Amino acid sequence: MTLSLQVIYPKVDGTHFDMDYYLGTHMPMVGEHMGAHIQQVLVTKGLGGGGPDAPPPHYAVATMTFADKDALDAALAAAPPVVADIANFTDTQPQMMVGEVVS
Repeated sequence: MTLSLQVIYPKVDGTHFDMDYYLGTHMPMVGEHMGAHIQQVLVTKGLGGGGPDAPPPHYAVATMTFADKDALDAALAAAPPVVADIANFTDTQPQMMVGEVVS
């Protein structure tokens, strides 16, 4: 069963998010530490909120897919340096969701 891990960075007043650092340093770190276990990575930058002129509710969403629970568990076991790096590009509180890929 293919699983996904989504890391969602909410856009909250008074917070910041350095997209250049995220893409240039953090995501390569994800690849270095967790990449052997990841099938695919997709990063989406928030541009809008669904209505005309609505601001995006999130800075970004990272979606990673894994072949199975063992691969996800191995990636999470390798993630501490990646998690520690979050403070270097944002002060928002990331949300995480693990799910089953159904489509």
